[in-house]
Amino acid sequence: MKERTTELVQGFRHSVPYINAHRGKIFVIMLSGEAMKYGNFSGIINDIGLLHSLGIRLVVIYGACPQININLNEKNINILYHKYIRVTDSASLEQVKQAAGRLQLDITARLSMSLSNTPLQGANINVVSGNFIIAQPLGVDEGVDYCHSGRIRRIDKKAINYQLENGSIVLIGPVGVSVTGESFNLTSEEIATQVSIKLKAKKMIGFCSKQGVIDQEEKIISELLPNDIRNKIKELEKSGDHMSSTVRFLRGAIKACKSGVNRSHLISYHENGALLQELFSRDGIGTQMVMESAEKIRKANIDDIGGILELIRPLEKKGILVRRSREQLEIEIDKFTIIQHDNLTIACAALYPFFPEAIGEMACVAVHPDYRNSSRGDLLLKKIKLNAKKMNLKKIFVLTTQSIHWFQERGFILSNVDVLPDSKKRIYNYERCSKILVIDLF
Repeated sequence: MKERTTELVQGFRHSVPYINAHRGKIFVIMLSGEAMKYGNFSGIINDIGLLHSLGIRLVVIYGACPQININLNEKNINILYHKYIRVTDSASLEQVKQAAGRLQLDITARLSMSLSNTPLQGANINVVSGNFIIAQPLGVDEGVDYCHSGRIRRIDKKAINYQLENGSIVLIGPVGVSVTGESFNLTSEEIATQVSIKLKAKKMIGFCSKQGVIDQEEKIISELLPNDIRNKIKELEKSGDHMSSTVRFLRGAIKACKSGVNRSHLISYHENGALLQELFSRDGIGTQMVMESAEKIRKANIDDIGGILELIRPLEKKGILVRRSREQLEIEIDKFTIIQHDNLTIACAALYPFFPEAIGEMACVAVHPDYRNSSRGDLLLKKIKLNAKKMNLKKIFVLTTQSIHWFQERGFILSNVDVLPDSKKRIYNYERCSKILVIDLF
């Protein structure tokens, strides 16, 4: 029981920075028709309700592709596509409107539930739908008339923001109206993308059948930059995938990313609680798409002292690192390089140059416990070696009591006190008996 309580408390504590960061921000959530067919849909709705309760402004965009296809098959209406875009004739449009209308009522009803003993108890969520999207026809392409398939002409940003400011969830479906009074079938990914861009949303979030974007070894790719997204789309299309929820979302994500939407996230609709795990944990659970990496390696500054101290204090208490006071860190902060992940310092190292001997000391190497089985130590070493070369240093040495093999595996060679610069020899602690390892840079 105590262990479970500790997990609960730690979970809350770790999520607080994200709760504070997300409050008041606009998130656009794209619910594919596939996600709504799956049994975990009620869990996703409950999690959307929870996000709303935490003060996040939500626009929910829903698709209806599989539901529309079911309607068309039942009515024996041919399902036509041109360039992977649905051709929506008059008969098809009626089935599109029927499927979209049913889903709109379904989602609204679920978000309105506030019974006792349910996750949305006492939530009292207002869900607002309306003519926020003005559409226009796609027209004719290569002799094919798309009929009632359309694209976005205008988004009523002012009206959407008004509803969000009044505490409502805005719900937008795949049917847009036109200035001529017609209805047009739109793709949910275009709506989600353009709404995200227009509202300057902090995040665009989508769901797919897997845990995110998967590499060739069936492992989750945790982060993609624009060029990576573009390559992944080409790879999927080459394999014949032009219409899955993954490739559709990726097409939207690259546009959103390049137009100022900070991050797009792709998660699984199979995984219970995936939305919460992605948004309120440091590493998430799916794939995030960003203009620049959420993880940065850079020179430390005075504002990083608190993060460095949190990282090194546990190691100092164990005797693995020599204790440094805050005052000493302030004086030496320009010697430090750090790796930050979402503003959390997850690794650090310092380089102390001894110019007369053209040698540098790599010291105070620390990696956050959650990242010790990753490549962060190697990234730090690479950066320290690069910095040392820029200073025209010929060698780097380390003093260590615990990480001898780690450094040896990376080319360091065991040496003795004689290799140390004179000023370091005078203060070498023989009682501590640290091992001395050296590596040549040239």
